[in-house]
Parts: sequence; structure tokens; C-alpha cells
Amino acid sequence: MNHHVFNGDADGLCAVHQLLLNNPVRTELVTGLKRDIHLLERVKAQADERVTVLDISLNSNRAALVQLLEAGVAIEYFDHHYAGEIPVHPNLTTHIDTSAGVCTSLLVDRHLEGKYRFWAIAAAFGDNISESASRLALQNGLVQPQIEKLAHLGECLNYNSYGETLEDLHFHPLTLYEAMAPYPDPFDFIAESAAFKELAAGFLEDTRMTASLRPLLRHAHHAAYLLPDAAWARRVSGVFANKLANDNPACAHAVITIDRAGGYKISVRAPLANPQGADMLCMKFETGGGRKAAAGINNLPESALDTFLARFAEQFG
Repeated sequence: MNHHVFNGDADGLCAVHQLLLNNPVRTELVTGLKRDIHLLERVKAQADERVTVLDISLNSNRAALVQLLEAGVAIEYFDHHYAGEIPVHPNLTTHIDTSAGVCTSLLVDRHLEGKYRFWAIAAAFGDNISESASRLALQNGLVQPQIEKLAHLGECLNYNSYGETLEDLHFHPLTLYEAMAPYPDPFDFIAESAAFKELAAGFLEDTRMTASLRPLLRHAHHAAYLLPDAAWARRVSGVFANKLANDNPACAHAVITIDRAGGYKISVRAPLANPQGADMLCMKFETGGGRKAAAGINNLPESALDTFLARFAEQFG
């Protein structure tokens, strides 16, 4: 029995897609929203079964990982988020690289020696690792219109993963993967998939809504935005954070959305000119984590917003 556990964003989707194109085994697929990071605890694997984990932090899934390893499960782990101390165990194989210019799909691409590289390039664009994505695209002979198509695909796939509940999304990430699965070539998916056309239309409509947003906090080196309590705002929060980062590469950004259960969800982007520190900032808060260039806090209590803004200003002042 195989199990593939992956983040529901562009990076997770494209990573699992590459692996299953290369080795189309029967498998249980486990995924969820962008913020569903404790996915490994959902896996009920037994001795001699195999689990492949993609694009979720080892540090955030440590307890479930150790439990599965001790039960005799073989685990292969691909990720680029903060991992902490990596367990040494004969059943564990890791491909973990937390460098700022790397995403999980690029690690899978490295592992597969470029076999489905165009999907990895789309994922890198979706994760806002645009410099790495563009460089790899040019090295593989793509021209600018093709590069722009893969960038748009990555953005749309990533956009679909943001929401407070699955009802906020255009597609459940499993449904979106199933739409991708028949396509070894992402350009065919772009040209033929009804799911992609629907997703691209939603992306365009929601991003237009951000034009009227104004910052809650603005400084020469950092800015924070509070989004309204609306489904479109929850969907577009990650795309909006990436746009801010790309438009102002010397500036750090925080995008704050209202959690209907109370408090806030926060996306942080370090300056593209110095993509460091987002993970360290967010890990100062109980539900925070991520990577150096981009991180988040799953639930910040309402009373802690001023503290977050002060630490954000201190980190990127």
C-alpha cells in the first residue's frame, strides 16, 4: 500500500504529479488547504507500507513521522520548509533543502533528473521563486510566451489552495490533481482543461478586487495589509502577498486575513532582494512556520496583532 501526502498548493500538486507520472502506483492521496500542514497525522499506514511526503514541514509533523517510522513504515520526505533536527532512521529517506531559491517540486525534479521539468517550473513560479523558475525555463529552451503560460499556471494552482474552509476554494485540491493527472505536459493542460479555464477566470476576478486595498501599516522597508472578511479575500491572500513582494522587491510584506473562528491568519513575504527571516518571525508565534522567504501564522489571537506588527517591523525595519 502506498500513501502520498502533499500540500494542496502549486508546489505540492506539481510535486506529487511528477512522481506519479514517473511511477503511477495505486496510492491513497492525502492533501488539503494551504494551511493544512499537519497532514501526516491523517495517514493510517502499517508496517511494510510506503508513505511519500511532499511540501509539508517535517518539524510540524515530527510526532506523526516518528510514530509511523517506529511502526515499520517506509517514508520518503521531500520538502523545503524548516525541518529542525531530522531523525536518523533506516526507514526514512529525506530530500530536504531549505535554500531560498528551492521549492519541493524542484527537489522532485532533481530526483527525477528533469523528466517532467515543465511542471516543476510552473510550481516554482507558483511558489514565487520566479528567478529560479525563469532561469530553469530559459536553460530548457522555453521562449517568453511559454514562460508566461507556466507562470500563470503556477499562480492559478497556488491561488486555489488559499481559504479558511474547502468551500472557499474553486476546487478541492484532490479534484484539481485529478484534473492534472492525465497531462504529462502542462501546456496541454493549459490548452485543454476545463478546470484550468474555470480556475483562471476566478483568479482574474479575485485579483481585480485587490486594486482598492490600502495598507494598515506602511514603512520604507515593510508594509502590512488587512483584508476584508470575504471569500474572495481569503482566496487571493497568497497571490496578493506575492504580487506585493514582486512589485516592491526591497520591502517585506504581511497580508492579514480575518479568521472567522477568531483572530487572524497571516502570510509574510521577506524582501525578494534579501529573502530571509520570514520563517524566524512567524515561528515566534504558536501556530507559525514556513520558509525563509515566505511563511505564515495559522491563527494569531486578536489580542496579539499589535505584538505581531511590532515584531514584523523589528524583523524588517
